[in-house]
Parts: sequence; C-alpha cells; structure tokens
Amino acid sequence: MTAVEAEAHPAALPSGAICAVAGRSQRQMAEWTAAYPSLFAAPPFDAALYATVSMAMAFSGPWLTADELRMANKATLWAFALDWLVDHEHRSPAEARALVDGCLAVAAGAAPAAGDELARMLADIRDELAAAPAFAELGGMWREELRRTLTAMLREWEWKAAGLTPSLDDYLGNADNHGFCFVFACHWIATGGPAAAGRDRVIAASRAVQLVMRLLNDVSSYRRDLEWGDLNALLLDVPREEVTRRITDHGARTRALLAEARQAQPRLADYLERQLDFCAGFYRTGEYWGAR
Repeated sequence: MTAVEAEAHPAALPSGAICAVAGRSQRQMAEWTAAYPSLFAAPPFDAALYATVSMAMAFSGPWLTADELRMANKATLWAFALDWLVDHEHRSPAEARALVDGCLAVAAGAAPAAGDELARMLADIRDELAAAPAFAELGGMWREELRRTLTAMLREWEWKAAGLTPSLDDYLGNADNHGFCFVFACHWIATGGPAAAGRDRVIAASRAVQLVMRLLNDVSSYRRDLEWGDLNALLLDVPREEVTRRITDHGARTRALLAEARQAQPRLADYLERQLDFCAGFYRTGEYWGAR
C-alpha cells in the first residue's frame, strides 16, 4: 500500500476498537428483538441490518461506549419497525391513524395497549429516557420530534394511498418521515451533558442532516423503492441531476449549520457530522434493509 493509499484508509487500531463497540451493540439488539419478537419477524430485519445500524452509531460516536450508544440503537430499531408497519403492514387509513394515535398517547404517558409491541417498545424507551437528568429540559423536544416523525410517515402513507405524487419540495418538507431527528433526540437525552445549551442551533443542524440523509438514502434505494412501491425523490418526475444538485446545496447549508451548533455543543455537532459522513459513504454501495 502506498502512502497515499494508507492516508485514505482509517487506521486499523481505532477501527478495531469501534467495531468492538458495535459488536456489543449488536448483542444488545439481539436482546431487544427477542423482547419484541413480532416487530422484527419480517425478512428484511436480517443480521446485516443490525450490523450496519450498530456500525453507523459506533463510527459516528467513536468516543462513546456501547451503553452510551444504547438508546440511539434502540430508537433506531424502533423507527425501522415503525416504518415497516406503516409502509407495508397497515392497509387502511384507520389502521395507520390508530398506530399514530397509540404512539402519541404512549409518549404523553399512557400505558401501551395489550398486544401492541410497537407501543410497548416505545413505552420502554420513554421510561428509560424519563430517568435521564436531561429529560426534564428536553422531554418536550422528544415528544415533538416523535410527533413530527409519526405525522410525516402518515402523510406519506396518505399520498401513496391516494395515488398522489408530491413535488420534490413537498417531499423534502416531509423529511421527518426518515426518523433521524427522533432518534437523535433520544440519543441527546440519554447521553446527558448541558441539555439545553444551543438547543435551537442543534435542532436546526439535526434537521438539515436528516434532509440530506433522506436524499442520500433515496439515491441508494431507488431500485428497492421501485420494487416495494415506496416513495423516493427519484420517482417524483424530477431528473437525477436535480436530486444531485439538492444534495450538494443542502449539504453545504448543513455544514454551515453544524459549525454554528458546534459553538454550543461540540460533541453533538461532531456526532451529527459523522452520522452524515457515514451515510454518505455507506449509501454509495449499501443500504440497511434486507430482502423481502
């Protein structure tokens, strides 16, 4: 390997340590999938999904332990289960709305309905977060990010059910259906720190990261979304060049917002930027879901 090639690759020693954290996280995920078996029974929830999720978190926060990444991983799995249920299991507006209403009730403190594993897992996440010191200040933000995610997923479901094709701007305005900001809110609360410092700047940066992730994901998953009948920016009657331009433009804006957030919350800003960069590399050749 030449010096140039060596510089282009991550050092093996820290990479090994990060992968060890990811391995511990995967064992935690195995416990969760056993605890909520019906949520993760569909074929696309395969071993590679759990491996790549754990790697995304571990490489995004290499200074964090598996226990510190626990909530980010658990919330991510919950968001994947939510996405699967809304997009592929619920067949009527009443079913989809009932799911959303049940989750919002749990977020407000209600007990999950008997047999509702999605709500039960969300209640467990809620209770674990409520025990964190930062929840007193950030609990309202957590509930709002959950509401935005649920509302956006329902809106996309309604677009598809009605046979509507949104404009690219409307589609990107609904980027909360990606779920990243909800997961990030869970991570922020669980890892503590100066809870409310620079809150607005951090939230703005997280939403900008989420939007770019939405587009990166769409470019990677185009063929799968076409097969599964999911919405995708490349299926909205806009040229690929326009989607690529949006990635570039929004990416530049996101870096500027991350720089602002870093002034108040450097660790959180670094985590957000590494999440973005991990996704940019990952989506070049891979995606999270397994085969149906």
